[in-house]
Amino acid sequence: MNKKIAAILLSGLLAVSFSGCGLKSPEAPAPTAPAATEEAKPEETKPAEEATAAEPEVTLVYAEVNPLDTIVGQTDTFFQEKVAELSGGKIKIDVQASGVLGSENDVLDAMLGGGGTIDMSRISAFGLTSYGGEKSKLLSIPYTFVNREHFWNFATSDLAPEFLVEPHENGSGVRGLFYGEEGFRHFFTVKPVNKLEDLKGMKLRVANDPIMNGMVEGLGASPTVVSFGELYSALQTGVVDGAEQPIANYKSNAFQEVAPNMILDGHTLGAIQVIITDEAWDGLTEEQQKILMEAGKLASEFNRQISEEAENKVLEELKAGGTNIVEVKDIAPWQAAVKATIESASKDNAELYQKILDMK
Repeated sequence: MNKKIAAILLSGLLAVSFSGCGLKSPEAPAPTAPAATEEAKPEETKPAEEATAAEPEVTLVYAEVNPLDTIVGQTDTFFQEKVAELSGGKIKIDVQASGVLGSENDVLDAMLGGGGTIDMSRISAFGLTSYGGEKSKLLSIPYTFVNREHFWNFATSDLAPEFLVEPHENGSGVRGLFYGEEGFRHFFTVKPVNKLEDLKGMKLRVANDPIMNGMVEGLGASPTVVSFGELYSALQTGVVDGAEQPIANYKSNAFQEVAPNMILDGHTLGAIQVIITDEAWDGLTEEQQKILMEAGKLASEFNRQISEEAENKVLEELKAGGTNIVEVKDIAPWQAAVKATIESASKDNAELYQKILDMK
């Protein structure tokens, strides 16, 4: 018993002695701050890299009615490249341009009908008007946007996402990813037009859109529905006397060859959006969806940077090539002529429309 007590006392004395000398039991040294930072970097980056590498490969068929050298075509290509870059090549955007997959209405019919033959498309914002897009309709009302800055104030506002998601929410089966624009739309004709009154009685090509029909009627002309792919021959053969397009699209589709007169009334800003079917969207992983949204944001910014400069360059080329370009000095008579269309198209969403007008 005494031996045990002596052993305990001896252990205690040794412990006190070591403590007094500053000796400690061996422990793993605490890392310094720089070492912790250096070790944290690969740990933060590695999972993201592994996540990208683990993503399945996917190809999305993308329809574009215009050639790739247009403002919208360049935007399509930029988006395509950014998606490939951000996804490490895992997501391929297969851009089918120059209307090979049909007109915008053909494309929308295919996308809304399901089946997966077309996954994405760049469309005119008002293209959804005939498919229940009540908010999209507001963007196509004549003389809504006074200039480009006015449009971009809307496109970068808190209202824009609300407009983009509308077709998904109303069950149309598609959703918008981002906005862009292709310049103001103007009338071009086979015979010279120097003032509003010269349009009277002309057959002007329109898409199957109620607002466009109303606007053309208000201007005293006759709206005539013709597929975009058939427009060149329709102008050439006299089926229609004129049509309307943004300046860049007018030149890229060689319409100046058969309708060499353009009057710059700027009735509508060519607001565009890129849409994707719900079927294609739901088939993507969350990471892939984020990549499309990020690429879309970058493409929208790119579109904003190039649009005005590209349009001005094309306009100078048209003038140099002999196209008869007429500028409208006073837009008030044009606005007055389509007042009924403006009021009719905005009455069901008057408060929302006023918010857009107030963004100028």
